[in-house]
Amino acid sequence: MKIESLSVLRGLASVCIALTCALGVTTITACVNPASGGSTPGTVRVNPQDGLNYVWISPGTYTMGCSPGDSECARNESPSHSVTISKGFWMGQTEVTVGAYKRFAQATGRTMPSGPGWAQDNLPMVYVIGDDARSYCTWAGGRLPTEAEWEYAARAGTQTRYYFGNDAALLGDYAWYDRNSGDVAHPVGQKKPKAWGLFDMLGNVWEWCQDWYGGYSSQAVTDPQGPSSGSSRILRGGSWSNGAWSARVSYRGGSIGFGPGFGGNLVGFRCVREVIP
Repeated sequence: MKIESLSVLRGLASVCIALTCALGVTTITACVNPASGGSTPGTVRVNPQDGLNYVWISPGTYTMGCSPGDSECARNESPSHSVTISKGFWMGQTEVTVGAYKRFAQATGRTMPSGPGWAQDNLPMVYVIGDDARSYCTWAGGRLPTEAEWEYAARAGTQTRYYFGNDAALLGDYAWYDRNSGDVAHPVGQKKPKAWGLFDMLGNVWEWCQDWYGGYSSQAVTDPQGPSSGSSRILRGGSWSNGAWSARVSYRGGSIGFGPGFGGNLVGFRCVREVIP
């Protein structure tokens, strides 16, 4: 086929290349979303800034909050409501590791937080206060996930208590929690990943979200950001010290006591980016 013309069409959401053949009747248009780099769901790329793997999460709509039939749901997990994530994003495949945080500390002239010695680079980074987690993600070219993005990525199209189903007996295959952790955090990525290729979204360490803690509404929303102010930030996912109840996908930590200056040995984080070069 002889190409008679080629034009590049640029819009807010995509870049399209239109090809018209010599017959003048066939136009082939290929579009690439610059935020995704043309990626398919589950694509993995290395973030050149922090050296960690990130997974592409495509946009979509889901039901956020208490899963159907979940008798353990707390009041703050309701009402369930429709949420649309209008833009895809790259999410850290694992929690930020000690090794990655060391690179951040060296690049920014910071000292490592008081902690266990930081000898094992593949452990999840803990003892990081919320404000420092936000600073790390900014340095890494991104930000903390919103609570809605976190649950959307964790659910991966499911509506069950856990992202693998409803059977708590299987939780040990996917998460470190109080019954299998030996009361310590474990190196990232050792358990089974969820359907979209993310590890340790449940258990191991709690994960900071960017939202201030607040209640839910039954109204359908698009790209919710949480309250504009507050005293506590949202934590998600449970930890090695908590029971199966906290590893439910809808469980919300942060109702009291988790202000941006809080940090401890149960709390870590992962970042998201809109673009990875």
